[in-house]
Amino acid sequence: MNVFRPFRSHLYRLIALSRRTAGLATILSIVGITGSACQTPPDTRPSLITPGLDRELCDLLPFEVPLIGVPQLTQLTHEAMILDARAPEEFRESHIPGAQLAGFKTFDASLWENLPRDTLIVTYCSVGYRSDLIGQRLRKMGFSNVYNLYGSLFEWANQGLPLINNQGDTVNTVHTYNADWSKWVVREDLKKVW
Repeated sequence: MNVFRPFRSHLYRLIALSRRTAGLATILSIVGITGSACQTPPDTRPSLITPGLDRELCDLLPFEVPLIGVPQLTQLTHEAMILDARAPEEFRESHIPGAQLAGFKTFDASLWENLPRDTLIVTYCSVGYRSDLIGQRLRKMGFSNVYNLYGSLFEWANQGLPLINNQGDTVNTVHTYNADWSKWVVREDLKKVW
């Protein structure tokens, strides 16, 4: 007899729930696992325009990758390799100028293996969870200068900084992953899609 059989139906229900709601974060919170269980949020983390998002991220993020704030990244956009850890359809909608799509489910480590290990790399996604995980992978590959953009694309957009689409056109659209996360994009002039 398979000892895991009684748990299988619960797992399937959790997966189904995650598809209807907030995804992996929902599953992790249901089973009592949060990002802060991995590491305490740093006291010196960058400030965000939306305090509620900061509280949400303190519960969600593993904080395994050092943080960088949006103001600091704006000073480094020509020096840093900026990697977008979202899905291709999210990247197509809008992204930070100069960013390259690294993907999350589609992340291919071989694309980055020939870079010098001291390359300044900043990862981001919608809010910072997927980009923290990609940052961890890059650090395991030996990259020593990797940072996660705190608040990620949502904070970048909320601060009124430019977004571009795949054609290089400036846009006012943000892919918010889903309806639940869209509440953290607070600028009224931004169109939210998911």
